[in-house]
Amino acid sequence: MIVSTPTAIPSQIPGRLADALRTGRFTVTAEIGPPRGADVAPIRRAAAVLRDWVDAVNVTDNQGATVRVSSFAGSLVALAEGVEPVMQMTCRDRNRIALQSDLLAAGAMGIPNLVLMTGDRPEQGDQADAVGVFDLDSNGLMAAARSLRDEGTLLSGRTIDPPPRFLLGAVDNPVGPPDRLAQKVAGGAEFVQTQFVFDVEAFSGWMAGVRDRGLDERCGILAGIGPIRSLRALEFMAGIPGVVIPEALERRLRGVPGDQVAAEGVRACVETVQALRAMPGVAGVHVMVVGDERGVPEILEAAGLGPRVAAT
Repeated sequence: MIVSTPTAIPSQIPGRLADALRTGRFTVTAEIGPPRGADVAPIRRAAAVLRDWVDAVNVTDNQGATVRVSSFAGSLVALAEGVEPVMQMTCRDRNRIALQSDLLAAGAMGIPNLVLMTGDRPEQGDQADAVGVFDLDSNGLMAAARSLRDEGTLLSGRTIDPPPRFLLGAVDNPVGPPDRLAQKVAGGAEFVQTQFVFDVEAFSGWMAGVRDRGLDERCGILAGIGPIRSLRALEFMAGIPGVVIPEALERRLRGVPGDQVAAEGVRACVETVQALRAMPGVAGVHVMVVGDERGVPEILEAAGLGPRVAAT
């Protein structure tokens, strides 16, 4: 068993993901993107592929501001398929009444993990004329979730009974000093999933700052990873805010024949996972290959991470 820094998570917080972080097992999460249609079969198929390989799976919330089956519905499907869901919630589409209602619904239906995000702007998606709500930002939503869980109160001050029980997560870009991470941890984040890590050396510097502040002991750091399978994907990734593509990786991918770029990208990803496993303070990895879930076992097995075994 690979052991990382245990995260200080209260024992009453349920779930396999909470157990993994609490005990210091090297943790693996992945993502499922709900379909653009009234059929949850794609979620079931993805869950079947990922079930034995991950501790939990994010179900995205209209990612890229595009209309899909809701994260709540997708999380319930994943749960029914034996995969522990991480329900993503963004502030873009709902006001504080709807957001708090969804928090209660998640608790009532046994969804054990949440990742709370501000969300992409509507003009970035397929409904560019939609009005973004943003009644709360991610910090405000975290405060609402924490108040519900720990104090049994709504933002209005009204009490609720019983309170929900879930693990609270956030996202972050591992660039520069970890000031934003410190703010998220102070606000209640118990785990954080980072943007893609391609520059291991730069990420190591960021993690040094995380350890210096003791943030890795209060919050499980799950480093975002994923393979670059084409030169087109390389160019796309290079344009994502917070993603750093080192020159050595770009040269490596451009230096192989076109039909070998995908395999070389997977090898580079595996090497990144192996380096992250050995890095102090890293609680695990968050694998982002939405739409290509069958590639997750390949990456994990090559990196020496076999099927998951629940904590006893």
